This record gives sequence, structure tokens and C-alpha cells, in this order.
Amino acid sequence: MIKELIVVEGKNDAHAVRQALGEVDIIWTEGYGLTKKKLDYIAEMAKRHGVIVFTDPDTVGEQIRNRIRTHVPQAKHAYLNRKAATKLGDIGVENAALHEISRAFAHIQQEQGTLAENFTIEDLFSVGLVGSMRASEYRLALGSKLGIGDTNAKQFLHRLNRFGISRELFFQAIEEVRHGERS
Repeated sequence: MIKELIVVEGKNDAHAVRQALGEVDIIWTEGYGLTKKKLDYIAEMAKRHGVIVFTDPDTVGEQIRNRIRTHVPQAKHAYLNRKAATKLGDIGVENAALHEISRAFAHIQQEQGTLAENFTIEDLFSVGLVGSMRASEYRLALGSKLGIGDTNAKQFLHRLNRFGISRELFFQAIEEVRHGERS
């Protein structure tokens, strides 16, 4: 059972997360209308029980996540990919299948205190995550496996380093993604 406070954007997101995870403690930001009072509450809960940020995989969701990250750097993060969160052109946590939400929480990430430079853009080129015909597809699969979401190459590189993903885990996940292709 998850003990941390889960931060989502809206009431429908909260409902979907509770359906997937059971009775968990959730607060919603009411979209980008995240107030200073709510940010302070989230910061206090982070000290007491921990916080997991789970916003929509879109621009507004990333902006909300960044506001929380700035105010509550110790927050953990769970990510859904855009494909899993899209239904009839609408992107949101509430659109994801329950198993996709559960899967996102199986790969919670926490930022490292200092930004490690474990990876460079050359690393991404060398394994086809940049500059190949299937780069976007590979980043999507790998981002899901590592729990860092799907992003463009620059953001993908930043998240690898920000969350301190080890080179060993990275290359193991690459092999698993490629092995899945061959099956």
C-alpha cells in the first residue's frame, strides 16, 4: 500500500488512481490553479509521509510538476506515457487503463540531490534513441520501462541524469526492449 500523498491534477484523476491503487491519500491541484497554500501543504506532507507527483503527460502537467519540484524537491514522481493516457484525443490520467496507472506506480522515481551526468547525447545516439527512424518509439518503450515517461530526446536525457538512472539499469532495459521486439 502506498503511504505517500499522491498529487494529481483533478478529481477525475483522483478517482482513477483510487480505482487502480485502492484507498490512497490524494490531493488534486485543480489544474494549473495550484495555490501557494496547497504547495505549502504538499511540502509539509512531503516531510511527514512523502509525496508522489502524478500529473498528466502534457505541457500543463509538466508545468505543474515543475512548480511542485521547485517547492518540494524531495517529491517522488510517477509517469504515464501519452499513449496510455490518451482517449479520443484527450490526454489525462483519468483516461488511462487501471493497469497502466498501477504500472506507473511500480516505477516511482526520486530526483537525486545533485544532477549526475551519467549520460550524454552520444549515449542516446549510440543506442538509437536519437537520430534513428524508430528513436521516438524506442524512447517511449524505454521511458515506460524505466518509469521516466515519454519525452523528446533532450528531456529524456535530462530525466535519465536527474533521476540517477544507472548505466547498468539503462543498458539492461535497452536489451529488454530490443528482446521484446524479437519475440
